[in-house]
Amino acid sequence: MIENARKTSPVASRFPLALAAMLTASGALAISGGPAVARDPAPMTVVAGGGAAAGTDAEPATDMPLQILVSLDDQMLEVYRGTTLVETSRISSGKSGHGTPTGVFSILEKRRRHFSNLYNNAPMPFMQRLTWSGIALHEGVVPNYPASHGCIRMPRGFAQQLFSMTDRGAHVIVTRKRAEPRAVSHSALPAFRLPAMAVASLDVKLRPGLPGAVTDGDAATVGSVGAADVGLKLPTEPLRILVTPASPQERIRDMQRVLDRLGYGPGPVDGVLGQKTRAAIRLFQEGAELPITGNPTDLVLRALYAEAGEVGPATGRLYVRRNFKEVYSGNVVLKDADQPLGTHLFTAIADVEPGAAPRWMTVAAEETGSRSPNAILDRIEWTDEARAFVEENLALGSSLMVTDRPFNLHSGLGTDFVVMTRQ
Repeated sequence: MIENARKTSPVASRFPLALAAMLTASGALAISGGPAVARDPAPMTVVAGGGAAAGTDAEPATDMPLQILVSLDDQMLEVYRGTTLVETSRISSGKSGHGTPTGVFSILEKRRRHFSNLYNNAPMPFMQRLTWSGIALHEGVVPNYPASHGCIRMPRGFAQQLFSMTDRGAHVIVTRKRAEPRAVSHSALPAFRLPAMAVASLDVKLRPGLPGAVTDGDAATVGSVGAADVGLKLPTEPLRILVTPASPQERIRDMQRVLDRLGYGPGPVDGVLGQKTRAAIRLFQEGAELPITGNPTDLVLRALYAEAGEVGPATGRLYVRRNFKEVYSGNVVLKDADQPLGTHLFTAIADVEPGAAPRWMTVAAEETGSRSPNAILDRIEWTDEARAFVEENLALGSSLMVTDRPFNLHSGLGTDFVVMTRQ
C-alpha cells in the first residue's frame, strides 16, 4: 500500500483591500511573503513581449514556487525560488542501460523511508517520486559519474534538506544540458481576474444610495471592503495547464460540433470524416459561395468558425488539472500547429494582485531551433471561455506547459502532466 503524504502549498494570508484597483484593473490575487536569504542570487533576466515588463528582485520571497532543475550532462541538481538559485548539489543519475528520462515531472509522493520494489528492496531514504514507474529523487551513493538505475541520487545531507523544502506537485525539470529559468512577460500568459459576480457585488458597495453601499468620500470604508464582504473563496491551489496541438481526429470532431450547431447535419460528432460530414461541408460551402469540394481546407474552416462567431479553427487543446485531477479541458487556437513547439514550462511566481501583471518565469525543457519563449506564446490564442476559467482560478505557482510531445502515456490518475522529451 502506498501512502501519499500531501502538503499544502503556501497561500495568501489576506486579500488586498484596494477596491478601486479591483474594479478598474483586470483583477489579481495578491499572495505575498517575507524575504528569504538566497545562496548565489542570480539576477532576473527579463524576456519582454506582448505585455507589460516584468519586475526584478534580488531575493526571492519565501512563498515563491520552488522548481528543481537537473542537468544530466553536468550531473548537477539546482533548486530555484522564482529565478533565483538557492541550492545546488552534485548527483548520480542513470547509467548504461538504465538512463534517467528527460522532461517535465512533478513530485507525486514523498516518503522518508522507502525501499525499492524493483531492485532487491534497496533503501531509498528521503524518496520523492517523479513517476509511478520507478523514477525518483532520493538519498544514495554519489560517485563522480552516473551510477543509478535511473533514479536521481543525492548526498544524504542534501537529500534530507531538499525533502524539507518541497511540496507534492513541485516541478522537476530534467534536461541533458543545463537549463536556466528566465522571467517572461506576455499577453498570452493569464492574469488573475475576479469572477463577474464578485465584481458586481463589490461595485454595489461603491454606489451611494444602495443598501450596504459606501460613500465616495469614505476612503477608509472603501479600503476595508474585501473578499470576505462578498463571501468570495479565493483560489489557493495552483493550476497545471497544458497546451498541445490537437490531433487530426480532435480537429474533425470540433468541426463537426460547429457544423451541427449551425444546423448543417454532419452526423455523429465522432472525429471521422465520413459521407455525412462531407455532405455538410458541401452544404456550407454552397451557402458561403466557396468551391464545393467537401474538403475542410483552412479557408473553409476559417469561414465556418467565423459564421459560428467562435475563435477557430481549434488547432490546439487545453487541459487543466488541480491537485492531480482534471478540472477543465477545451479548445485553443495554436497558430502553425504543425510546426515544432518543443517543451516550455511557464510558472506564475509573484505579483498576482490588482493592477499588476503577474510575474511569470520560463524554463525550456526541450528547445526547437532558435524559437524564443515569446515566439511560442505568440502562437497561442485563447477562447473567451478557456481564458475566463483559468484566470478565475489562477493562484501563485500555477504553471502553463506548451508542448508537442505526447503526455497521455505518463499522465494518468494521480499525476500532473508528465512530458518526456527526446534525449
